Amino acid sequence: MADSYSTVEVLDHARCVALLATVHIGRVVFTSRAMPAVRPVRFAVRDDAVWFRMPVSDMWPAGVVDTVVALEVDDLTPDLDDGWFVTVLGRASEVRDRRLVDKVATLLPAAPDEDRYVRVLVESISGRRIRPPGTRCAVDCG
Repeated sequence: MADSYSTVEVLDHARCVALLATVHIGRVVFTSRAMPAVRPVRFAVRDDAVWFRMPVSDMWPAGVVDTVVALEVDDLTPDLDDGWFVTVLGRASEVRDRRLVDKVATLLPAAPDEDRYVRVLVESISGRRIRPPGTRCAVDCG
């Protein structure tokens, strides 16, 4: 587990964006009935935004659309001794403009009922890389 013996490196904006684009499953963190909630989503990155689809029939979109959400992605070892994580914060909005939807539709495989497109403009992005004990940082080890 990452602890005082592990090396934690603060990642810059460019590295966070690059790592974000290497995975396609993340967790959206939002508020539902005044309580924190988390949902896994398939997502894509395009034009300084994170895009994902949501089912029309599900109730969880009400807690996401037109609110500030977080998206967390990671690639960590089971013991948390090695890997990275990135968190995006931004306002989520449903996109109905067919031209915009067509641009991202091919990037987002979806189940048949997932036909609401949500865009989260990246307002803040941060990340950390965890290295095994004794590893030196490439940048700031804050």
